[in-house]
Amino acid sequence: MSRLTGTYARIAELPLEIEDYRLERLEEPVTRDFIRVTTLVRLVGGGEEGLGEDVTWYAEAHDRELAAGPSRPLSGAWILESFSSALEIEEPHKRWAYESAALDLALRQAGRSLAEALGRTPRPVTFVVSPGLGDPPSAEPLRRRLELYPELRFKLDPGSGWTDELVQELAATGTVDIVDYKAFYSDPDAAPPDVPLYRRVAEGFPEAWLEDPASTGETEEVLRPHRDRITWDAPIHSVADVEGLAFPPRTLNVKPSRFGFVRELLDFYDYCAAHAIDLYGGGMFELGPGRGQIQHLASLFNPDGPNDVAPGGYNEREPRPGLPSSPLPAASNGAGFR
Repeated sequence: MSRLTGTYARIAELPLEIEDYRLERLEEPVTRDFIRVTTLVRLVGGGEEGLGEDVTWYAEAHDRELAAGPSRPLSGAWILESFSSALEIEEPHKRWAYESAALDLALRQAGRSLAEALGRTPRPVTFVVSPGLGDPPSAEPLRRRLELYPELRFKLDPGSGWTDELVQELAATGTVDIVDYKAFYSDPDAAPPDVPLYRRVAEGFPEAWLEDPASTGETEEVLRPHRDRITWDAPIHSVADVEGLAFPPRTLNVKPSRFGFVRELLDFYDYCAAHAIDLYGGGMFELGPGRGQIQHLASLFNPDGPNDVAPGGYNEREPRPGLPSSPLPAASNGAGFR
């Protein structure tokens, strides 16, 4: 008898047949003058294909995986749990690509949707957009997008160039739901946090979530009155990371690829539901099926949050008309996970 529990137990024993797999390089320019590279993982078996996307941040890692080619011993008859246990990949984003492709393939081979397998009902997904503000920063990127999409909401990354005037101008749009201090992306030898900026942003956006602030005596003093708006993203890879936070959060940013294991992600969803922690989804500039998969998960687990999972067209350097508006339609009930 299986000893697996929780949401993961509903899919852990899905049969999975893999005959072969292929890798494909994806590359596109995105906002912030950045060339994004990802790797498409395509598992093949039983007349079906399962897709996943490796969103590892550095192009060199994708170059190495593609140079090695489809050399991993993946062929055979599995269940999802045994496949995961045998998969010798430590890097979370890369592991997630193979695990999500396996989940997609197993569901397709079974003729089942993820919603059906998990016993959940898909719902429309609200989303925000996360554009860069240029150098020097200005409110112009928001204005250009709001001209096309007046109902758009935003997640922004404050920086040293954010003056009082810019904060006031951005706040006056009434469209900023999250400001991301990005303290956990910094070089460990970087300068200490800009405490006046922390104060300026926290006070200037009194309704916004304050994501990933640095934890120092000075920043904690500045943010103490705003503690119920503090949320976390980059440090969260497992339930243990949530339990290790300095105080229980009201909400968290969930980026599925950071968890690596499908099991770890579903255990995290269960934990947050049990502890009344709200969630909103986050993306990694996905170029392929990974974008649809994080939207799919948001539809099942956190449809109403300020999800940073906007359709990929919003990641282009210049806004264009004709993109889907928020909320996105509920996840498909068709077989698979995408």
